[in-house]
Amino acid sequence: MAMQTIIIEQPAKAWQLFKGVLTARGKTQTDVQALPELTSVLPSVVLNAASIQAYAKVCGFTPEQGVPITYPQMLTFPLLMHFFASKHCPWPAMGTVHLANQIDQHEPLFAGDTVRVEMQTGELRSHEKGQVFNLEMRIFRQEMCVWQASQTLLRRDVSRPVGPLFVSGLNVAWPLSRQTDFSASANMGRRYGRVSGDMNPIHLWAITAKLFGFRKAIAHGLWTQARAVSAMIPSQPLAKAQLQVEFKTPLFLPARVALWTTHAAPGLLAHNAMFEVKNAKGDKAHLRGQLSYSMGSVACANAHA
Repeated sequence: MAMQTIIIEQPAKAWQLFKGVLTARGKTQTDVQALPELTSVLPSVVLNAASIQAYAKVCGFTPEQGVPITYPQMLTFPLLMHFFASKHCPWPAMGTVHLANQIDQHEPLFAGDTVRVEMQTGELRSHEKGQVFNLEMRIFRQEMCVWQASQTLLRRDVSRPVGPLFVSGLNVAWPLSRQTDFSASANMGRRYGRVSGDMNPIHLWAITAKLFGFRKAIAHGLWTQARAVSAMIPSQPLAKAQLQVEFKTPLFLPARVALWTTHAAPGLLAHNAMFEVKNAKGDKAHLRGQLSYSMGSVACANAHA
């Protein structure tokens, strides 16, 4: 089957897309052999300085750190929601769990950049709890891919999952030490939802989370990821970076959590660290990850100031 490309000139607002997802009909959870070969495209998106600043403030980044390496994933959210609301996706968004996330920044981005944003369907893998599938994200500036991500999602209770077994890539027993603590406020789900567009009710209030089986509202996994990264990088923009994360247990709001890290021998990039975000007692991991980055010279910074 040939790859189909869908151009989205003006994506709907997040609440309109989410309403479409909630009211979607004809979604099935069984007998899915492969996702349709599909690429969705936002052909022209301008990185908005105010949006970047709002995101950075919620996630703990400073202005000196430039555009956070996790921020471009916010640009892909309309494509994600469009896919879930479309006939091409065999499952609804609700009940789909973000299992893992991987980001590769090849060049830094800057406020004012005009980029093309793409999302492509990826492979299916099986899981003891259901079906795992990938959505591949790419951001191009002047025809060069400067940022990409792989979003790994779990659809629970699929009776006959297909594909190779999903295997965690971050199950090594690392010697970690506690570096810093930070808080996730009771309203963090609403605060992050406003800057990301992800207003899933499980993140907003305890009463809406209980409708979907959670005792309290839970933090967005991508917020927890970003908050950890903000505490691990220096006070200047990164030239290149690689981030791999697996989400382990829900972070119920409000909460006090701790960042544990260890530094490994330098690899291809200048800095390499493994990390976990744990509960205050330090006996349960909410998130596990690995971050590598290099500083270099950010040659385009003056041109975008």
